Amino acid sequence: MLTEAQRKGPIPVPYVLSDIEAYRSPVDGRVVNSRSDRRDDLKRNGCVEYEPSMSPTKGKIRNKAFAAKRGLTVSEEFR
Repeated sequence: MLTEAQRKGPIPVPYVLSDIEAYRSPVDGRVVNSRSDRRDDLKRNGCVEYEPSMSPTKGKIRNKAFAAKRGLTVSEEFR
């Protein structure tokens, strides 16, 4: 039996994450149609999904030439 607090809480609902749109692998050119294809593609080509925490600058830009070429600005702490 539910308590009064449990009855007044939010109603849990399932969440379905939609699949990804098809794209060509930038490494080998194969078509990637689903998340499982993406995992296989990453594994087959020795790649990993990008995480900002993997970057030594944590995704911040410090190279002025790199930033200028791409129309970006150098992060505040590297100016």
